[in-house]
Amino acid sequence: MTAEAVAKKARKPRARKVVTPAAASPAPIHRVSKPAKPAKAVAGPSRLRIRVRAYEHGVLDKSVKQIIDVAARHNAEVIGPVPLPIDIKKYTVNRAAFIDKDSREQFEMRIHKRMIDILNPAPKVIEALTNIDLPSGVSIDVKMM
Repeated sequence: MTAEAVAKKARKPRARKVVTPAAASPAPIHRVSKPAKPAKAVAGPSRLRIRVRAYEHGVLDKSVKQIIDVAARHNAEVIGPVPLPIDIKKYTVNRAAFIDKDSREQFEMRIHKRMIDILNPAPKVIEALTNIDLPSGVSIDVKMM
């Protein structure tokens, strides 16, 4: 190695921090408590979130349209339907029982989802939605927010 290469590899010493007694212990922090928030009047749910799931998108769209029609009939404000990402579950199965490891089949299940929000639902809207008749294969999750 040349002298220039050795000079480039040499490290510079780090500057050390000098700690003074005043900087070692900071001043105590005084916390100010926030004023208490006024309690909200609980009149009912402000939002009704409905998540609809099905394996077939045609059946799903028909049931979502039925839910929106019931809500619109009672003059409720509806947001949606919002399409959510499709859950795809894939399964790989050997075709032969013993030898042919390379010969496989793949199956998948697609779960289609939609979300509907109903703002400030009246009790009549909630009652009408509980009495709605939907086709089999459609699952509904209702959450009051």
